[in-house]
Order: sequence, then C-alpha cells, then structure tokens
Amino acid sequence: MIRVALDAMGGDHAPVHEIGGAIKALAALPDDVTIQLVGQTQVIEAELTKQGAAKDRIQIVEAPEVVTMTDKPVEAIRGKRKSSVAVGLGLVKAGQSDAFISAGNTGAVMAGATLLLKLYPGFERPAIGTPLPTIDGSVLMLDGGANVDCSAEELVGFARLGVHYARDVLGRPSPAIGLLNIGEETEKGSAAAKEAHKLLAESGLPFIGNVEGRDIIVGHTEKGHFDVVVCDGFVGNIILKFYESVARLFHQLVEREAGKDTARSQPFRNIWGYLDYARFGGAPLLGVKGVCIICHGKSSPDAIASAVRVAVEATRHDLVRHMNNQFAGPEKGA
Repeated sequence: MIRVALDAMGGDHAPVHEIGGAIKALAALPDDVTIQLVGQTQVIEAELTKQGAAKDRIQIVEAPEVVTMTDKPVEAIRGKRKSSVAVGLGLVKAGQSDAFISAGNTGAVMAGATLLLKLYPGFERPAIGTPLPTIDGSVLMLDGGANVDCSAEELVGFARLGVHYARDVLGRPSPAIGLLNIGEETEKGSAAAKEAHKLLAESGLPFIGNVEGRDIIVGHTEKGHFDVVVCDGFVGNIILKFYESVARLFHQLVEREAGKDTARSQPFRNIWGYLDYARFGGAPLLGVKGVCIICHGKSSPDAIASAVRVAVEATRHDLVRHMNNQFAGPEKGA
C-alpha cells in the first residue's frame, strides 16, 4: 500500500483543485494507492461531497491551521504545528505516509521538510528538481527556486542529487550533468560557476561541462546529451517561469497566424500538452530524508493528479532507500 499525504489547504485554489486532483489521480492509479487529505476536516468533507468523490481510498487527516502564502516559512512551521504542512510532513516522518505533496507556501514546505525530515549529511539545503521538456524528452533542473544564492559546493551537491534521481526514478541508466552558464568555455561565468565547473570536473560525476540556456530546449550540446542541468535557484526559477509561458506564446502565435481551428487540431493539441507544466505536476524536493513534492501555487486538478503520480513513482522506485544508501551517514554533531 502506498500512502500519499496531500496538503488540501495549500495552493491558490485549495481545496477545490487539490481534491479534484486527488479524485483524478485515484481514477488513474492502481488500487494500492491511498491519498490522505490533510487539512480542515469539515471543509474537506464538504468539497468531497460537492465533487461526488468515492471515499474508499481517501483518508482525511485533521489539521486545523493553515499556512498562508505570506507567512514567514520557519515561523509558520514552528508557530503552526497543527497546520496541514506540518501535519503532512509529520506523517512522513512517523512512517504513516510514503510521500507529502503541497501547492502551498514553498518556503514553508522547504523549511518544514528540513526541520522535520532532516537533510542528508553533507547537504546544507535541499534543492527543487524541476523537469523541463526538451526535444529529447526532459531534463531535470536543480535548483528550481529553493535557494537564491548558492556556493560552488552546493551546486556540486545538487548535481549529485540530480544524478541519483534521474537514474533511480526517471530511469536514465547513465545520466549526465551540465552546468548552466553563459558560455561553454571553462573560463565563463560567475566566480561560483567557475569554481563549480572545476569541482564537477574533478568529482568523478558524469559531467559534460557548461551548457547554455538554448541547449536546455534540445537536451544536448556538441559534447553530448545531458539529463541534469545545475544552477542556483535564482536562475532556475526564472527559467522555470519562462518555460511556463512558452506554450501560451506558441498557442497565441499559431492562432494568430493559422487560425483557431489549426491551433485546436490534434497535432497542435499534442504539442500544447507536451509543453503543459501540468504534465509534470510537481517537483521533488531533493536532499531531505523523505519524498516531498512541491507544486505550483496555481496548480490545476490535472497538475495535482500528476504530482500524485510523481510521488507514487518515487515511492515505487524506492527513492528514499536509494538516497539513504548513497548519502546516509552519521548526523553532524551526533
């Protein structure tokens, strides 16, 4: 049995989209998957009734407090111990859930996961692994926005996390790493990027060198294919938000130049679907000792359903066990 704890109170459209996504996910997933809706019981029950949901694979876990988007992350976790974020992460910590998903306050989820689930030794902060569509499939970008400023050592840590996620969950047998930079030349970039290049080249990791923004779209450079692209969260979040707007831009251009019927034809519908962020749903928060999936605040029911699928896939592929085998060790200060 796989138990997925879903923050029913997080996100811009909670709990409507969260519950709608849970219903969609359960309809598509095997019977061994159960979703735990974490939040205010009366609100959740009313929405389940409104949406006509069957409750045989849904469990409601009471969490009376709500973390808002304006709450300060650490204060929210420490001050609202009965929030849906704290309770949901607590379920994972206690072994009562296999994964936690939230479209709520990203900073609070990151802080909560760090405080409650803890980080693997050698990591100072977790990173968001964001999948981006490319001509060759998809690449995993770290960091997608958790850490605005990163040291060279942290970028190398992100690369290590990304390689193992790409191999163990995404099924890439020999994942390669690219370091996002303003040029392919070794001497290009900021001080942190130059130092990270040096450390990655010496790390023994499958590093192909610097990659540029234009390379992400195709998923390869002249040096070869890459599965993981590493950057700080400031740059990563900008790329993510830019990517999210690409499908909308293309759709409007096709409508303007070729008409609405063409834009709605099946070939173009396939393209829009391929570029739709809802297809990926959520991004794993890597580096913490547990499966934690972060969703966009505006996530649709389809996006939430996809996030549940991501959580289930990570659980089925024993992500936590693989990460434990690779990174677990004595706690600092233990």
